[in-house]
Amino acid sequence: MARSLPRFRGHVVTDDVENLLVSTDVLVVGGGPAATWAAVAATESGAAVTLVDKGYVGASGVAATAGVGHWLVPPVAERRDEEISKRERSGGYITDRIWTEAVLDEAWTRTALIPEWGYKPRTKPRGSGTLFGARPGERSFSGAAPDYLRFLRGKVKKSGVLVLDHSPALELLVDAGGTVSGATGYQRQVKRPWRVDAGAVILATGGTTWKSHSLGGDVNTGDGHLMAAEVGAHLSSMEFSNFYGMVPFGTSMDKNGFFVTASYWDHLGEPIHYHDLHQSRAELLGASLRGTITAQFTQFGEEMQPALRAAMPNFFMVTDKLGVDPFNERFPMDWVQEGTVRGTGGIHILDHDASTGVSGLYAAGDIAARDRIVGAATGAGGPNLSWAIATGTWAGRAAASFSDSRRATDLSDTRSSGTLGVRDRGFDDVRGSVRAIQSEMLPIDKSVFRSNDGLIDSATRLDRLWESASRDLDHTTAGTEAIAQREAAGMLAMSRWAVRSALVRTETRGMHTRIDFPATDVDQTHRLLSGGLNDIWVAPDTELPRVGSALAQQGSAS
Repeated sequence: MARSLPRFRGHVVTDDVENLLVSTDVLVVGGGPAATWAAVAATESGAAVTLVDKGYVGASGVAATAGVGHWLVPPVAERRDEEISKRERSGGYITDRIWTEAVLDEAWTRTALIPEWGYKPRTKPRGSGTLFGARPGERSFSGAAPDYLRFLRGKVKKSGVLVLDHSPALELLVDAGGTVSGATGYQRQVKRPWRVDAGAVILATGGTTWKSHSLGGDVNTGDGHLMAAEVGAHLSSMEFSNFYGMVPFGTSMDKNGFFVTASYWDHLGEPIHYHDLHQSRAELLGASLRGTITAQFTQFGEEMQPALRAAMPNFFMVTDKLGVDPFNERFPMDWVQEGTVRGTGGIHILDHDASTGVSGLYAAGDIAARDRIVGAATGAGGPNLSWAIATGTWAGRAAASFSDSRRATDLSDTRSSGTLGVRDRGFDDVRGSVRAIQSEMLPIDKSVFRSNDGLIDSATRLDRLWESASRDLDHTTAGTEAIAQREAAGMLAMSRWAVRSALVRTETRGMHTRIDFPATDVDQTHRLLSGGLNDIWVAPDTELPRVGSALAQQGSAS
């Protein structure tokens, strides 16, 4: 029997053993840094907020297993220019200074509030130099992710947010005019569907790793991207979705920035020379195709090792278990596809309110394309976390404001927007379909070293899988079956956008390597937008990168 519960900071909740119905101002989908910052920002603006996550908020996803080190640059012109110029060069000159300044401003302002909220981030360890991004006299923000995310979860709860753990979303709800008005999903632990009617929705479900076993990344399957595209959102820079993380051989421990300046040797023991591992890892990846390569953290002196161990305890727990001293001996390493989690591609947001161009829908964190701040290169940990704070804050404020404008709207008169994987369309063999997707997206010789023929072959296979899956099921999917179906559908959709975008970019730029077009083409100094479901489209972004044409030409020529 249904019972109506008391209002929860503006929520109306009807709860019974078979259904959970919630009415709220703002719905946040996700549970990592971007989602929690968005939820807090929305409550600061006076909104009642519900947050739903596929896992346990504060303990699932890629951020929960990483260190915490934000990209914090003080608002000093010389320092900003230095930092932004680095990202412009490594990112292939498709970044945007105005956007980067806005992100740095927001991250600088918001992280200053953390101590006031009761959390004391670790200061820069003695002897660590500029490892954590700060110089003497500048503010840094670093620490252990479990502490940080646990604190953010507590801050969310104290702010009055209704948190639904282990409750993945399956599809968005839209009203008669196409405005996003909530979502539906399924609660794993109590085995019942949920529905949240909301004045606005923020997607913060993270990037996509195609279930590569990147540490914490197997929950990142593109569900949010697919839901956004189903209501008309576009994506950007999906060709830069092939970032590979480094791991000690036989492990999935890919959370370590120390690899970026380490020393490497090929399978014959010859040194491997590289340019910029933030920009491209093609030199090392190519050597790995010929045999196992080894690494050593020769860049650090003995006096720095305690600080390094404190900064990345998860990594050193693994090396200690393996009996490896990474500072003083070479160790074999391998790769894991981190996709858009450490890559760049994602939902295209239009302005500094994290709007997607779809009424009532906002995107924050890894799900949103970071191309405007890191271009064709990885953002790694620091820029990604600052991006999460900035876009989360923007989305929370904007969603609260938009929801407030809809207070007189009847949010119960909505329809579902889901396509592949719900209702009448899906996969007969989900596991087999996932393996087929992975066979196109995980191998280094396909995903990193690209060619016209190889990309057309992958696109054809993925299109056939989409077409066949679109007519296989003849019944309504529900519960855990629907979750598995939607994860596979999200992975497939992301694969098709990534491959088609890579096919259009006929040059080598950043992490995008075309073996048939090895040079960088100055005429392609732009971002690529993509979208569509049954028919994929790719087109240049008409918004020009604000780095200066002369600067871009100089970089491309070099």
